[in-house]
Amino acid sequence: MSWETWEWDETLFEGCAPYYEQGRPPYAPGLADALRDALALDGRGRLLDVGCGPGRVTLLFAHLFEEVVGLDPDRGMISEAARLAAERRVTNGRWVLARAEELPLDLGTFRVATFAASFHWMDRPKVAASVRGMLEPEGAAVQVDTQSYRSPVEAEVDELRVRYLGPDKRAGRTIRNTSPSGEDEVFQAAGFRQMDVVTVPDGRVLERTVDDLIAQSLSSSSTAPHLFGDRLDAFVADARRALFDSNPAGRFTVTLPANELRIWRPL
Repeated sequence: MSWETWEWDETLFEGCAPYYEQGRPPYAPGLADALRDALALDGRGRLLDVGCGPGRVTLLFAHLFEEVVGLDPDRGMISEAARLAAERRVTNGRWVLARAEELPLDLGTFRVATFAASFHWMDRPKVAASVRGMLEPEGAAVQVDTQSYRSPVEAEVDELRVRYLGPDKRAGRTIRNTSPSGEDEVFQAAGFRQMDVVTVPDGRVLERTVDDLIAQSLSSSSTAPHLFGDRLDAFVADARRALFDSNPAGRFTVTLPANELRIWRPL
């Protein structure tokens, strides 16, 4: 099934939230500064993080705004975002349980709206148009992306996914083997200018443990914990075995790729 025929359901990321913090590699250290400089942010205004997950981007950018609002349809993600905000003493955050397609939801106006690995799950024309109407005249929509890279054990983990879940990539209750592209055309059709791209270099070498890599797998929609049913423990055990077979020390190094800010300003 391709993205054109896939339909969202509430189990898409069910059970993934607790694994994000350990499993997902960090963003480039200069990402927040790059956003501030690109948009001339001065601490005023509000941020809407659409499809915020557990708030990784919301919390990373919180100090740049008077208020940040994270919106996500997964209850576990919203709970984890609130927990992390309290843990990090971020006091200007608000968390909204809703789908992006429900916007504007009387949330008011925003200086910036961000999408971090989330826009491809949405009705993109509808959401882009809604966000366009929620932005201040000098505001911007920003896609926060990570340049592609391969995990050092991607092949091993994917082989296990196929063995347990089949060759097609699961996405909620159905299948989705492809994702859309052409975001620039979507935003321009919704009333934005052509995108600007700001590349934020990284290049740090990060050491990852077996547990880190398993958490990364379980934070993904295609290997969400609920998909395995009563075979989750068996999958984790097989993954641990495969990873230690690949490297008996259980340590793997990853060179972190650059991040990108894809910026659309309203016409």
